[in-house]
Amino acid sequence: MTPHSLAFYVDVVTSGTVLGAKPTDSPDQVTALLGPDFAENSLDDHSMWRDYGLVEFFWLRESPDHPWEGHHFSLQVHRLSYWGSSIVNKAIRERYGRFDRHLRFDKLRHLLANRGLRLEDVPDANAPAFTLHWQPASQVSVTALREREWGRHRRRGNDLVGDVHKISSSMTAGQVAWHRERYGRRDG
Repeated sequence: MTPHSLAFYVDVVTSGTVLGAKPTDSPDQVTALLGPDFAENSLDDHSMWRDYGLVEFFWLRESPDHPWEGHHFSLQVHRLSYWGSSIVNKAIRERYGRFDRHLRFDKLRHLLANRGLRLEDVPDANAPAFTLHWQPASQVSVTALREREWGRHRRRGNDLVGDVHKISSSMTAGQVAWHRERYGRRDG
């Protein structure tokens, strides 16, 4: 993996932003930073997300008369194993260069530790197939593939055990406490 793409992931986990776009930013603010190349999706008048390839931003609103309020973003890192760097948004590629098809969780954890940042383990409903980790200062969560999912066949892609599956923001301390209460007993 190129050092530049690793820097992207470290920057996201450290800052809780994507190229400066915060999870609470409006659709126009995000598009100003990531560019106009996106697919817009909505299930109803109260939710919307924009898919920028590797990155998705999500918004909610009370009614069609109210403005969109930023809810969270997700880096769908697992998409790289299918499409490689072509799935990465142009603005991100221009700043960080080529992206490898895999981001190893242990490598990301090591790079963050070198910057004095640690990821806390969080119990999750998807264990043991996936593990969930949290960076308290930035409120970013990292999900890693830890076991193959039985019965799931893929035509393309080659997700590996130990790969980062997804990076998301924001995960609050309250959500972490809820996960620990709800799923903590299962990890023991």
